Amino acid sequence: MRSAFIEELTRLAREDRNIVLVVGDLGFGVVQKFADEFPMQFVNAGVAEQNMTGLAAGMALNGRTVLTYSIANFPVIRCLEQIRNDVCYHDANVKIVAVGGGMAYGSLGMTHHATEDLAIMRAMPNMVVLAPNDPVEARLATRAAIEHRGPVYLRLGKQGEKTVHASDPEFAIGKAIRMRDGGDATLLATGGLLLNAMNAAEILDAKGIHAAVISVPCVKPLDPSITQSLNLFTIEEHSIIGGLGGAVAELLAEAGAPRVFKRIALPDQFSSKTGDQEYLRREFGLDAAGIARTVERALSSR
Repeated sequence: MRSAFIEELTRLAREDRNIVLVVGDLGFGVVQKFADEFPMQFVNAGVAEQNMTGLAAGMALNGRTVLTYSIANFPVIRCLEQIRNDVCYHDANVKIVAVGGGMAYGSLGMTHHATEDLAIMRAMPNMVVLAPNDPVEARLATRAAIEHRGPVYLRLGKQGEKTVHASDPEFAIGKAIRMRDGGDATLLATGGLLLNAMNAAEILDAKGIHAAVISVPCVKPLDPSITQSLNLFTIEEHSIIGGLGGAVAELLAEAGAPRVFKRIALPDQFSSKTGDQEYLRREFGLDAAGIARTVERALSSR
């Protein structure tokens, strides 16, 4: 995903010299091409994320489109005051890009896990929250973020994510993307778990449970049409508190329609487990088999 992001950003920067990328002294294997081609549109702020965000807000208020970029939770939690007071309060045209969403940096432990970020960014006024599911969506989300005037949080994977979309889907802020139909359950996936949701739907098909799959690359604003589906299951590599599941629950509570609803996410606790991302997904039931088991149990218990 991060490669798709930087490739699209490079294309956009050729068209718009007001685009500026500010990094926190990392990612040079990915961003070096951008830095070499646009030395006047690239800033290394050092390991100083608060300064990075304040700098970005200042440039944005002077007409630039500014992106901040760092690993996992560092461009979010470490500089949350600056995001709230400098970026969101002033509705500044800053795009906060976090690479390695969820447990992509799983072997480095909880300090490098971004598992509360969607909840935090959803709560920020004026903030759009994007969590694309594959490289195709990452590229389209990058363009949508740049075209949007105002704060955007863009949550990316790390590297090696498989492409799910065979062609470019219709992508718009506030809209979900239907991947397959099914009348027994609907799986809503965000932040890199679309492939696991699609594979879980295949497992369920073999058991006579026909599940629709919807990609939700935009967590805020949320597409209200997704609440029209029955038997909803949200799937996210994020705390069960406040992410996609929380956003959907809010819509469902206001809709008042009875249905099966289950959040499939990380428990409300720090992880004491370390390992690669796929291992951690299996441990927390976010692999295809774990998702399918949860759906089957919830439907059978009605």
